[in-house]
Amino acid sequence: MIFKPQIWINSVLDINEEFLKKHDIRALVLDLDNTLSMHGNPAAENGIPEWLDEMRALNIPMRVVSNNINKRVKPLAEKLGLPYCANGCKPLTFGISKAIKAMGVDKKHTAVVGDQIFTDVIAGNLKGAVSILVEPFHHENTWTFRLKRKAESLFFHRDFSKLKKTDKGDK
Repeated sequence: MIFKPQIWINSVLDINEEFLKKHDIRALVLDLDNTLSMHGNPAAENGIPEWLDEMRALNIPMRVVSNNINKRVKPLAEKLGLPYCANGCKPLTFGISKAIKAMGVDKKHTAVVGDQIFTDVIAGNLKGAVSILVEPFHHENTWTFRLKRKAESLFFHRDFSKLKKTDKGDK
């Protein structure tokens, strides 16, 4: 199903060497807002810089693809040392395709990681990449986010009891 993530985990921080090997993932396309940073925050969440260093040490190519504007994406992506594509048009695959081509890794070995079903998961699934849904670092209470999460629940029920601490919820 196009709306269902192939993998659902608590956080991007749960992706480690063992996880990558288990799922044969060799590159990461990363959403920015609510995946690496809180929506609108000019700084990454705690642990993200160290996690990026871990991925770099494993030689995992990474790129940010965000639907947000360049003014938002550029400063944080550059601070994190990540190439990026703003205005990524997710769920369309233009930004995802550009990132995969730039990284030079086959789409079936590339994961699209993000917190939204209607953008990140659909884009990853449409492209034929591995779609990974993460929980946002902070749940926002604006009416637009509440509406979006409610609509998402029609297609994928986030049963948090299934997120196990030992296997990080691999599904």
